[in-house]
Amino acid sequence: MSASNTITQDDLHAYVDGYLAPNDVERVEAWLAENPEDAASIHAYQLQNSKIGQTFNQMLDEDIPNEMLEIVTAKKEKPATNSIPWLRLAASIVLLLVGGMSGWMLNEKTGSNAQRDQVAFVDQAVGAHHVFVSEVRHPVEVPASQEAHLVKWLSKRVGTQLSVPDLQDGGFQLVGGRLLADASLPAAQFMYEDNTGRRLTLYVRSSDEEVDTSFRFVKDDGATAFYWIDNKFAYAMVAPMDRSTLLPIANKVYQILSGQ
Repeated sequence: MSASNTITQDDLHAYVDGYLAPNDVERVEAWLAENPEDAASIHAYQLQNSKIGQTFNQMLDEDIPNEMLEIVTAKKEKPATNSIPWLRLAASIVLLLVGGMSGWMLNEKTGSNAQRDQVAFVDQAVGAHHVFVSEVRHPVEVPASQEAHLVKWLSKRVGTQLSVPDLQDGGFQLVGGRLLADASLPAAQFMYEDNTGRRLTLYVRSSDEEVDTSFRFVKDDGATAFYWIDNKFAYAMVAPMDRSTLLPIANKVYQILSGQ
């Protein structure tokens, strides 16, 4: 990193990928504390890395096919035509991947805007939960000790007056919150923790859907999420709990935020 106080995009990417020296990590983290837009971008990068890892990490443990090893270790005088079947196989894999992506994109385009919005919203909420609940040094941008500032700041960015539900009856204390990027939309994440270190998150952003919804449920990679849309704002409560345990907490949050 240069002596300049300005942090570049290369610095941010190196921070996400873990390539910075400890003193440079501290400089980037100090920058992020003063630049919430870059902090939101960091979240997007971390979420992308997390999704890629979930999809492909298991492949690292798979054995290399013998046929491929033979190609790599073959003598130079061995006819090059031996590699043709593998080239065909590689081409087939590419076509399958392209076909799969095309089908997914077609399905996204033919679905309703509301359905696409909900799928993307919940995916982002759960992904952000996985990224930040494991953070030790910086799980939140603004701590609970600055709750008034946190609520005012995130309310302004998200576009509605937010409130932070009190979950002490359920054994959870507010840790704090942060600003996130959900595609082109700003989103807010509030984090809570119980005395065992278990964390849950409340995620909020605006929604393209006009019709309010009741509770909906999804389970993904060890996390349970209840989500709903109220007055054009989408909410998701995510935690590493089973459905029956999280339901009363999520129901309380729903009642508080909907004014019931």
